[in-house]
Amino acid sequence: MPRVYLSPSLQEFNPFVNGGTEEEYMNLIADAMEPYLTASGIEFVRNSPEMTLGEAIAQSNNSNVDFHLAIHSNASPERIAGQRQGPVIYYYGNSEAGEEMADIMEDEFEEIYPDEDKVQTMSTSTLRELRRTNVPSVLVEVAYHDNVEDANWIKNNIQPIARALSRSLADYFGIPFREPA
Repeated sequence: MPRVYLSPSLQEFNPFVNGGTEEEYMNLIADAMEPYLTASGIEFVRNSPEMTLGEAIAQSNNSNVDFHLAIHSNASPERIAGQRQGPVIYYYGNSEAGEEMADIMEDEFEEIYPDEDKVQTMSTSTLRELRRTNVPSVLVEVAYHDNVEDANWIKNNIQPIARALSRSLADYFGIPFREPA
């Protein structure tokens, strides 16, 4: 049975433009993923909001998981705040498995995000949660929380986002995706 580490954002200080925080909404997405993962036979370990990023990475590295999924929302640089839109799926630069998962997630998000042309994958070597985890990983920025349209989209699509992420994991592990009973 595959095991995944769910790492919803620990950033309670990142406010949504329309109320709430990144930590709050990414945890709601992770909550909504749990029944899908259980139904599909994917075990999971999960961080908790009280943890630091270093503690979450250490827990992931010590949990005998097969994949690390960081779930975040994005914000534009201050000078262009609110101007960017769309999901961005990051993977570690030389990780073929991470790139494979990012591509799977890109396909899933193109099905649910209003403008599929704004869904993208990006290679990076700077994000600590990708650099320091021992297993393949991605960090998905589900959309921009400083853009009103994106923030509303996130809030109104918790379930479809959770389903898309869960379907991606099932596809990555080569197992059937199952809806919860």
